[in-house]
Amino acid sequence: MAGEKPDYRFSLANERTFLAWIRTALALLAGGLACAQFLPPLPIAHLREIIAVTLLLLGGVVAIRAVDHWARTEKAMRMGTDLPKSRFPAILALLVALGAALLVLAVLIKAVT
Repeated sequence: MAGEKPDYRFSLANERTFLAWIRTALALLAGGLACAQFLPPLPIAHLREIIAVTLLLLGGVVAIRAVDHWARTEKAMRMGTDLPKSRFPAILALLVALGAALLVLAVLIKAVT
């Protein structure tokens, strides 16, 4: 990579952040597979499959985003520029909260019917 080699502690911190995002991606993938295999049919048609596919796709996006953010951060450290800003953690948190709300709604619908 171009630029100066950063203090190894910053590179290691960047790698730990990357690995944390990879763990998140793996958890989303595992959750998607678990939904596809172990959830009983839900009261809304194909909801189980929609949840599974959404989690699997989100896991893939998180993994790709982790690599991109790691590379941009490493480049910024080497070039001595500001670290890249990211809205992705906030967006992911909102998507997870939305998914939780939809699941609560599905459970309530099943309880009422």
